[in-house]
Amino acid sequence: MCGIAGILHTDGRPISPEILESMAAALAHRGPDGRGVWTNDTGDGSRGVGRAAGPAAGGARVGLVHTRLAILDLSPLGRQPMTNEDGTVWITFNGEIYNFEELRRELEGKGHCFRSRTDTEVIVHAYEEYGDGCLQRLEGMFAFAIWDERRGRLLLARDRVGKKPLFYAPVPGGLVFASELQSLLRHPAVARDVDRDAIDEYLTYGYVPAPRTAFRGVRKLSPANGLVVERAGADGEALQLREERYWELRYGPKRALTEADACAELRHLLRDAVRRRMVSDVPLGAFLSGGVDSSVVVGLMSGLSDRPVKTFSIGFEEGSHNELPFAKEVAERFKTEHHEFVVRPAALDVLPTLVRHYGEPYADSSAIPTFYLSQMTRQHVTVALNGDGGDESFAGYERYLANVVAERYQRLPGWVRGGVVEPLSRLLPDSLDGRSRVRQARRFLAVAAQPMERRYVRWISTLSPETKASVYHPDFAGSLNGTRDAAWLTGLMDTARALGPLDAAMKVDVESYLPFDLLVKVDITSMANSLEARSPFLDHRVMEFAAGLPPALKVRGSRLKYLLKQAFADVLPRAATERRKMGFGVPIGAWFRGELREFVGETLLSTRARERGYFQEPVVRQLVEQHGRGEADHTFGLWTMLMLELWHREMVDGQGAGRA
Repeated sequence: MCGIAGILHTDGRPISPEILESMAAALAHRGPDGRGVWTNDTGDGSRGVGRAAGPAAGGARVGLVHTRLAILDLSPLGRQPMTNEDGTVWITFNGEIYNFEELRRELEGKGHCFRSRTDTEVIVHAYEEYGDGCLQRLEGMFAFAIWDERRGRLLLARDRVGKKPLFYAPVPGGLVFASELQSLLRHPAVARDVDRDAIDEYLTYGYVPAPRTAFRGVRKLSPANGLVVERAGADGEALQLREERYWELRYGPKRALTEADACAELRHLLRDAVRRRMVSDVPLGAFLSGGVDSSVVVGLMSGLSDRPVKTFSIGFEEGSHNELPFAKEVAERFKTEHHEFVVRPAALDVLPTLVRHYGEPYADSSAIPTFYLSQMTRQHVTVALNGDGGDESFAGYERYLANVVAERYQRLPGWVRGGVVEPLSRLLPDSLDGRSRVRQARRFLAVAAQPMERRYVRWISTLSPETKASVYHPDFAGSLNGTRDAAWLTGLMDTARALGPLDAAMKVDVESYLPFDLLVKVDITSMANSLEARSPFLDHRVMEFAAGLPPALKVRGSRLKYLLKQAFADVLPRAATERRKMGFGVPIGAWFRGELREFVGETLLSTRARERGYFQEPVVRQLVEQHGRGEADHTFGLWTMLMLELWHREMVDGQGAGRA
């Protein structure tokens, strides 16, 4: 796991070593074990990483940066940027390729020679042998850039699901790319102009989906995509960018499996996925929440290890959010070497650091405990396995069941829904407890009769259309290019609805929430602490197997994750399979009424916040006061607006990317 960055000039200008070094310095946390900088300007192999073959035909210049977190082959032979034998193909790579040993044997059989034991060198030779088709042969998590000196072309690529990030920005006479925005913004030609449409998307989803970012001139490479950058035009100085998707998770045709056969195949696939992710030349452990997914991973690791697995858990003083007792039960069951940490409101002191690492506004508050969990874990190990992806593949979210029930609800006669059920639902008492069944019933019935795409947006939105209509400043609302609210996500659901309510919801999450929220959170918080996080449930073979299962094997009655729980019933503690899913929630709502009440008001109602022009100050004041008095729960909306303001202060006003 590492940090990567680079610069391409198509107009023949030399690459500035100072800018490359500055970009590398911003990525030091992703790779504290070494730094490599190479350009093809002089052919002198900067920092001893190799020798270039000379500038490409036509004068294209390139510079590559790598900061190393050493996991495999800790010797100097594993340093990057790395090249092939004759210096015509160069790579800077972030991630892990889990099938690299098989690929290496295959490539050696075709005559390729290797100098290191790294998975990085396997990618270089796979590109030589298969060209861009190498992407389909790689199994793992990755973001990389390959410079082909002979052809004068740059290939940027991301893994299938989007575990590793990659940003890029066309600039005059070339292109800049990096693992994180704070590195990209070190280049003087990358502007900090805010994209107001992206801010609207952030306020809807809590993140900015690819390919857009919060900065108008910067783009994210989408998951499962390769981007070829070549010279174009009569003078060869213009850029031609060609993006192509190389993988898509498909939910049909469904396989005809007995439950017993499905359980056996799932156990085999997950065990192998865990085994592959335990290959490491440095110490490793596991995040353990006490839920189904992380417990399965820890159980499989215990069976594959000849020593106690190191496990790490985090909790809160508030009992409704604390899973430490459940994690401890799992740890005792598998006799792990267990470590715990309790998060308190003072944990918000880390927000400026998180904002700087994310580089754009991001509203998942569980990033806070994930950061501290990663910090604690890094004190003991360099690699940690986790249970991410289990919910999206095996139906772990309650909204999946709600989507199925809503389709059945719509079959009721209209007079029953509109004349009986919905009027009665409005009589249900509201609650400040987000996990209250009564509150969830009210929320469900409020949108159950709407089309699938509209109700799903309502369930996942941070600011509802009604809230946005009241809180948006008229000037901000009028500047939004006339886009339909939540058009991106409703478009995803439109294309998925034919799959049925369960698979449609899961497919949408795999293409939205998973890559742009969950995986961003884990990558940024873990790498901010120089920790590599690995996710066996996101093995693409496991995901493809799950996608091919009929819905009845994922949800049985009201029981979520049916097959996963059946397959590992003999491994998991009973509490892990029978208790209600808690998620990795943070008691932000309670904190906003207590220790952090003054902080929220001072930040959101400040002159600086008002002058941004996003919100109407009297409406924001009303939301803050209602929440503080306990009259309503505005946790998600207030947190989303708070993180936007902190992002502006850190990355736009204060230009936080200027600090390492």
